[in-house]
Amino acid sequence: MREISLEGRPFIELCDVLKKTNLCESGGAAKHIIADGEVSVDGRMELRKRAKILAGQVIEYKGEKVKIV
Repeated sequence: MREISLEGRPFIELCDVLKKTNLCESGGAAKHIIADGEVSVDGRMELRKRAKILAGQVIEYKGEKVKIV
C-alpha cells in the first residue's frame, strides 16, 4: 500500500490523490475515472471528483491502494 502525506494541509482532493500518486496521467483523466465509478474511498465508490480526502482514509483504484497520512 502506498502512502501520501497531507504535508500539513487539512485535506487533499480525490482527483489530486490520483494525479500525485501517478495512478492517472492527468487531472482530466482522474476526473473521468472517478466519474465512471472506478475509484473507492474506504471501500465505497466515490463519484465526487473534488471529494475532500482526510488523513487515515484509503483510496483504491485498479487494485492499487493509497493511504492518506
